[in-house]
Amino acid sequence: MAAKPEVTRGKKLTAIWIIPLVAVVLGIWMVAYTYLNEGPEIEITFKTAIGLEAGKTKVKFRNVEVGMVQTISLSSDMKNTIAMVKLERTALPLLGEDTRFWVVRARIGGGSVSGLDTLLSGAYIEVGPATSQSKLRKFVALEQPPLTPIGAPGLGLILLSERSASVGSGDPVLFNGFKVGRVESMTFDPDSKLINYRVFIDAPYHKLINSSVRFWDVSGIDFIADASGIEVSTGSLESVLLGGVTFGTAPGLEPGGPVENNTEFRLFPSYKAILESPFENRIYYVIELNQSLRGLLPGAPVEYRGIKVGRVERILVKELMARGLQGRIKAETHPLPVLIYVEPGRLEMPDTKDSLDKIRNTIRAAAEYGLRATLRTGNLLTGAQIVDLEFFDDVPAAELGEFEGYPTIPSIATGIGQLEHRISALLDKLNRLPLEETVNSVNLALAELTQSLESLRSILEDDSTRSVPGELEASLKALRALLEADSTRAVPEELRASLTSLRSILEDESTRNLTIEMENTLAAARSQLEGRSPEVYQLGLTLKEIESAARALREFLDFLETKPEGLLQGKSRQNQ
Repeated sequence: MAAKPEVTRGKKLTAIWIIPLVAVVLGIWMVAYTYLNEGPEIEITFKTAIGLEAGKTKVKFRNVEVGMVQTISLSSDMKNTIAMVKLERTALPLLGEDTRFWVVRARIGGGSVSGLDTLLSGAYIEVGPATSQSKLRKFVALEQPPLTPIGAPGLGLILLSERSASVGSGDPVLFNGFKVGRVESMTFDPDSKLINYRVFIDAPYHKLINSSVRFWDVSGIDFIADASGIEVSTGSLESVLLGGVTFGTAPGLEPGGPVENNTEFRLFPSYKAILESPFENRIYYVIELNQSLRGLLPGAPVEYRGIKVGRVERILVKELMARGLQGRIKAETHPLPVLIYVEPGRLEMPDTKDSLDKIRNTIRAAAEYGLRATLRTGNLLTGAQIVDLEFFDDVPAAELGEFEGYPTIPSIATGIGQLEHRISALLDKLNRLPLEETVNSVNLALAELTQSLESLRSILEDDSTRSVPGELEASLKALRALLEADSTRAVPEELRASLTSLRSILEDESTRNLTIEMENTLAAARSQLEGRSPEVYQLGLTLKEIESAARALREFLDFLETKPEGLLQGKSRQNQ
């Protein structure tokens, strides 16, 4: 029987395999290490590629290299350049939505010189770290280096101006001549037509900023010459040469509350402009004046009992003519509208929105109690006029109206305007009088009077008229001689006896009956003779004269019965 062979197995892993295994492990480690330590690739857009070179331009943070520019190419619209940058993994915390990139090169400006070291080493890209991380990988580079690092302690503000001041990026922001911040940028907003200046106030000086602070331009030298003398004001030497902005609180303003980042302030052209209009909140009104506006200019004061409370904005002539063209009003007879504004701060009220509501309610109620707007001469030499708000007792209650969206305050004409109005009204009344007819009547009356005087003169100058005084004197002498005669003196006694006999006859019953019958007869005759013919009319007049004569005769007889001597002495002399 044949013997079985022995089968032996060798070792599963020989020493030759150690080298490949080590190589695999090293490869996996290197891949893992590379993956774990490789930084991100980002895209940065520049306006131009000045100073940039692929494979040479470095990316630095705090002068430490954190990346390299890999490629440079043009954008699809050919307006920008795009740089692909490879960053180290340690630069990941620098990336975020507010990460900023800019090229550091040699720059010489009006106020500073920077980047001189790049003349030898070449330009590089500086990184401004983000405040929070994100996965954003596309960025737009800044054209100018930022003047304030992100996250720097302080306060960022926006200053608005209607015109370009002599202020630019990098100019200082001063407080009492000491630099406390800087102007970061200047842009123009085409929608609002305002220039926006972004400024930054460093900590701890940002605590000086509150809602009552006002900013103004201190560039150059402010020279003012008036009757009181010459005044020259300047900022620091740096602001005089290069420009700058300063701030402070205007006189009369109370300290305001704290403000937040990106709060907007108005940039005044000078400190004098702040004194003229230091308040931010104002409310607009329209006053309609039915008198001449000569001497009333934009900027004229609006006063309340001598206290300046606002200014005249402008005269709304364009709006008035537009309404007239639309047929809504008669522009030629409608009062002229004047736009004014009232500032609560001038009445020592807080310069806030709440104060505007209080002023609005106060003026609405005051109009019902006689508040009226009027014009008053502010300067007798120049003829300048101001708007005056006053209470009048002799005016009815009124409500606020409306013109082009603005509330209107009732107005009244006073002073010269009121005098002109009254004179005009008087002249209108005189023009309505029939003066021509009146003058003609007066002339006719004067002509008749002249004719009467001429007639009277002719009568007086007649010879017969001139002889009347002599004849009258002769008659009086004859009458006096007659009265002084003895025969005339005996007449009263005889007349008294005759009158007594006449009275007895008149008092007799038959005589009274005869009188009654005569009156009845006359009444009957009158009733029969009523008519429209001339003869009847003359008969009626004759009867009336007979009645008057009978009545006079009775009164004469009664008088002679009581005073018979009156026949000689006369009635007027007896009554003295």
